[in-house]
Amino acid sequence: MSVRRTVNAFERWSSNGQPLVLATVIDTAGSTYSKTGRRMLLTADGAYEGLVSGGCLEGDLAEHARAVLETGEARTVTYDMRDEADELWGLGAGCKGLIRLLLQKLDAEHRYEPFRSIAAHLTHGAQAGSVTVITSEDPALFPGACLIQNQAGDECWGVPETHRSALHEICSSYSAQAGSLSTHDAGAGAFTVLFIPLEPAPRLLVLGAGRDAEPIVALASQLGWQVVVADHRAGQLEQGTFGEARAVCLVEPAELAASIDLTQFSAVIVMSHHLDTDRLYLEQLAESSIAYLGLLGPTHRRERLLSDLGETGNVLAGKLHGPAGLDIGADSPESIALALLAEMHAVLSGHRGGSLTPAK
Repeated sequence: MSVRRTVNAFERWSSNGQPLVLATVIDTAGSTYSKTGRRMLLTADGAYEGLVSGGCLEGDLAEHARAVLETGEARTVTYDMRDEADELWGLGAGCKGLIRLLLQKLDAEHRYEPFRSIAAHLTHGAQAGSVTVITSEDPALFPGACLIQNQAGDECWGVPETHRSALHEICSSYSAQAGSLSTHDAGAGAFTVLFIPLEPAPRLLVLGAGRDAEPIVALASQLGWQVVVADHRAGQLEQGTFGEARAVCLVEPAELAASIDLTQFSAVIVMSHHLDTDRLYLEQLAESSIAYLGLLGPTHRRERLLSDLGETGNVLAGKLHGPAGLDIGADSPESIALALLAEMHAVLSGHRGGSLTPAK
């Protein structure tokens, strides 16, 4: 389930004043469906959005969530499925892994924090970091207390003034790429915190509003990505089905960089199907720091465009993914969209995009 779907459910439930439980994966071992930092929301009647397993734990989690709603106290829940006996007497998941979660209550009285702010950072905010108290022997610091650190400063919930500087320092000491548990002592007792980076959902710029752009927008939106579609042809934009895009922009190719803030995007795919237009797009993208820069079309078209761009083409050559997409035998707009998004996802997450099947 995408972050966007979870946030949409949160907005729907919180607008009705429903109390909720936020479940966060705080530790794993062995083979598990989720890794540290994955979140889901649960309601009092057992409804939930987001997944921390393939569906085998969520029903049991609902029972724990009801207890958290009744007491208002955060609690940790551990599922250890590494024992063979689990297949007979336990949940029978067969995952051979351990997963530990923190469950904490969210309600209107506390403005549904800290998840309201977490959701804002994940959907449209700047990169930030968070530390959440998991266990505490310090009588002033309770499990569930949270600090978010970003460029604008710190935001805190349940953190006493006496502990804010300590949590600030803890958050500052971590890399933005990794989440982990650590134990500290501010003088009144040990406490354990979980650091989780808050990285906004990827932002994709689609340059070209042909019919083959539609499944790209739809699939990226399903993943929770924020998508902007741009084209210089008003007719293409009007005829296309881009309701799931965050924005649809009429832009002259030569004015792309002046019309759109390119620094906000994680990935861009150039696909106007027009040589001169794609050349103008690539010329302005050459110096950008966008993590994924893709070009639709065959190899000979890519080489012609790079050659026409001269020195700018040399700059692009080392970072342009073209033909864009993974080699999956794509032969339709939908399967091409799948190949493109798979390659983008791999690049943005730092993976090579190969098979998970062990080599023989």
